[in-house]
Amino acid sequence: MNLDEIKKAVNEGKTVCWANDGYQVIKGKYSWVIEWTNNGNCIGLTHTDGKTLNGKEEEFYIKGDDDEHKENN
Repeated sequence: MNLDEIKKAVNEGKTVCWANDGYQVIKGKYSWVIEWTNNGNCIGLTHTDGKTLNGKEEEFYIKGDDDEHKENN
């Protein structure tokens, strides 16, 4: 998923994950972040340029769209 697809899906109420179900994209009050749901730690969705993802496009997915991605244990 590219940046625009990720933001659109989150705005539509879908759960977007990165790499596995434990990392979820969250629209924060001031910025977009990737949150590790086990402890609430976050990193920015993008680098400081606001365009380059902190992860590969192919690693982002909508939870439930396929069974390829591992659930958070």
